Amino acid sequence: MYARRALFVSIFLVWTAGFARAAQPKAIVCYGDSITAGYGLEPGQAYSDALQHDLDGLKLAARVVNRGTSGATTKDAVAGLPSLLALHPDVVIVEFGGNDGLRGLPLDLTRRNLDQVLTALEAAHVKVLLAGITLPPNYGSEYIQQFQAIFRGLAAKHHTAFVAMIYKDLVHVPGTIQPDGIHPTAKGSEIIARTLLPEVRTLLAAR
Repeated sequence: MYARRALFVSIFLVWTAGFARAAQPKAIVCYGDSITAGYGLEPGQAYSDALQHDLDGLKLAARVVNRGTSGATTKDAVAGLPSLLALHPDVVIVEFGGNDGLRGLPLDLTRRNLDQVLTALEAAHVKVLLAGITLPPNYGSEYIQQFQAIFRGLAAKHHTAFVAMIYKDLVHVPGTIQPDGIHPTAKGSEIIARTLLPEVRTLLAAR
C-alpha cells in the first residue's frame, strides 16, 4: 500500500512539474541594433512591442524582451553573447549587420561575427530567427548583393529560420520609414512584427 501511494505521489509530482514548465511563457529576445532598439520612437513603439501585442492577440504564451542597442555592430553582438545567454532565451531574433554595412566594414568580418553568434546560440540549444537587412542604393549593387548574401549563406549553414529582408513589406507603404531613410516609424515597426510573426510562431511551436 505504501509503495503504491509513493508511486502515485511521484507520478503526480512529475506531472505537475511538466505542467508548470508548459505554463511558463517562452522567452523571445530581440537582439539587434537601432532597428530593434526602436531608435527615434516613443517607448512601446519598437517592433518588439508590436510583436508582443500580436502574440498576445493570438493567446500565445510568450514574453518578448528587447535587447537592441543603437549603433551596435556584429562585433558588439559577439561581445554581448554572455549577457544574452544569461537570459536563457527560448528564441532569439538576430538583427545585426546594418551598421557594419553602413560603415563599410569588411564583409568577411561581418560574416565571421554573425557566424560566431549563431554558433553560440546553436550550442546553447536556442532557436534562432535570422533577420536580414539591406543597404541604401548608393552603396552599389555589387556590394549590396554581397552583403545580402551573408545572411542567406549563414541561414543555410546553420539551418535557422530566416527572413531575408525585414523591410520587404515597408518599401511601398507610406509613413513606414523615418525621415532619415533608415529607421522604421511606429507603423513600420508594426509591419516588421507581422513580417517576423509567422517564423516566430513556427519556432514557438517547435520542440
